Amino acid sequence: MNITFAVIRDEETKQKWKLAFEREQIHRPDEYYDRCMEENLNGKRVSLLALADGEVAGCCHLKYDSDYLPFQEQDIPEINDLNVFPSYQRHGIGNQFLEEFESIVRNERGIIGIGVGLFRDYGQAQRLYCRRGYILDGHGLVYKNQEVKPGTHVLVDDDLNLFFTKKLT
Repeated sequence: MNITFAVIRDEETKQKWKLAFEREQIHRPDEYYDRCMEENLNGKRVSLLALADGEVAGCCHLKYDSDYLPFQEQDIPEINDLNVFPSYQRHGIGNQFLEEFESIVRNERGIIGIGVGLFRDYGQAQRLYCRRGYILDGHGLVYKNQEVKPGTHVLVDDDLNLFFTKKLT
């Protein structure tokens, strides 16, 4: 399987991404696709499509201005919304996304961050991040990018996360 990456900078690539997500039943509003492409064009984000033998296998983003306050305060770019479609998992694509973004950030900032969900669907990602040397950022549990205080009840869904950082050398 030959894996290549394409940056989402034009309407054709954006449509290819949107159609692939629809096929995989990954739901995003149209505004999300538009915002991502706009942020790619103005340098606030790098969105990569993974192509396996020319077919879309996943997508991932590097956000230079994270929505997560501790990353904002420390100017830490965030790897965000990493998706590898099920039929392409276990082929190293997630690892390649991380390698690409770490390479971009290594000379610019020296540190990178990532958030991960907490239920079973995120198990492979949790293990991957730890294997690659990401460590917890120490700010605890977060729901919709806000700290979860002790005694608070939150919904266990995609917005319940822990965040990690990695120093790049």
